[in-house]
Amino acid sequence: MFRKFKADHLFTGTEMFGNDKVLITKINGEVEAIVDGENAGDNVEFLTGILSPGFINAHCHLELSHMKGLVPERTGLVDFVFEVVTKRNFSEEKMLEAITSAENEMLANGIVAVGDICNNLLTLQQKSTQRILYYNFVETSGWDPSVAGIRFERAMSLYNEFSELNRQGAKGNGQGAIGNSQESKDFRSGDKLHSSTSIVPHAPYSVSDNLWKLITNFDQNKVISIHNQETPFEDEFFLKGSGDLIKMYRLMNIDNSHFKVSKKTSVQSYFKRLAKVQSIILVHNTFTSAADVTFINKQIYQGQLISFCICANANKYIEGAIPPVEMLMQNNGNLVVGTDSLASNHHLNILEELKTISKNFPAITLSSLLKWATLNGARALQFDKMFGSFEKGKIPGVVLIKNVAEGKLEQRSTAERIL
Repeated sequence: MFRKFKADHLFTGTEMFGNDKVLITKINGEVEAIVDGENAGDNVEFLTGILSPGFINAHCHLELSHMKGLVPERTGLVDFVFEVVTKRNFSEEKMLEAITSAENEMLANGIVAVGDICNNLLTLQQKSTQRILYYNFVETSGWDPSVAGIRFERAMSLYNEFSELNRQGAKGNGQGAIGNSQESKDFRSGDKLHSSTSIVPHAPYSVSDNLWKLITNFDQNKVISIHNQETPFEDEFFLKGSGDLIKMYRLMNIDNSHFKVSKKTSVQSYFKRLAKVQSIILVHNTFTSAADVTFINKQIYQGQLISFCICANANKYIEGAIPPVEMLMQNNGNLVVGTDSLASNHHLNILEELKTISKNFPAITLSSLLKWATLNGARALQFDKMFGSFEKGKIPGVVLIKNVAEGKLEQRSTAERIL
């Protein structure tokens, strides 16, 4: 049994077709083919809008979903972090309810896979339902060198819990959002795809040299995510040893006496530590410069993928700023899209992120935006064997984008999950 979809446009993950193509899938969503309309046969479903593969949310903090609306906008990163750390008086029941509600929102908005930051086990129960595929980034931090061992040991404990969930998902047969189960088969290679886990650094200003050594020894050939240049004070700290990060250490009673100024920007100070990582997702990049991107491009090792994750609405929420998206494009950056958390965003909705990018950079084509939100994101998370594009054997999900005028997203544009 097959389903056949025809719409005003069909975006494949790499290119945009008109209304002369028909997408054919099996009942479970596995892509069979894209054919000309005249060869599609009967029982074609006609839809108004743009058909797209399911969206990839490359950066999220699902565990913070209970904090929606609690932190004022435009506090700046230092005060935002302090608010998040100190406003934690919620019952576990309320937090779990918020996590379920947030995942429901992502599903309804067409998100099929998520790169999710994990500092605890709160999301474990919801992820066991296997409705969305997750890359679990177990985040660790510790600026005091003396706590490196303890912090990494805790991260390993979380890593083991999420890895066990991954193993259970690989054995399961539940009906999930990505097909017949969280274990999806790549019919071309025989490989299996299921949730993955790695231990990642929070940010360059929150990980000591001692902790970096433990992380880099562990994360060879994995995917890692790191918050990068989200605030101008990050570069100031590494260049001069001054700025609001000093204020943050004082607020949190963190000893900073061990730090030595590198006299380089933040990313140029730490990037070489990631030489053995297979896929690196640099998140936010709000204050990344062209010189930084040039530096990064010179450091890339053979086969290594570097992705710049844009979380435009979160950057507006926290700093009132937008990342230099066009500059990243011009320097051959592999761009992906994330929502960050409901502590820093009003929605977990990739289309809303694309609207904001399009509004601030109107020259960027819709095809480019959609590629960032589909195939690029799937590649960054190493989920592209199943997700990101309409290719035979993949089960990428099918999303319908409505209310697009002359190839441009509008405020009234919406996205809904079809399959």
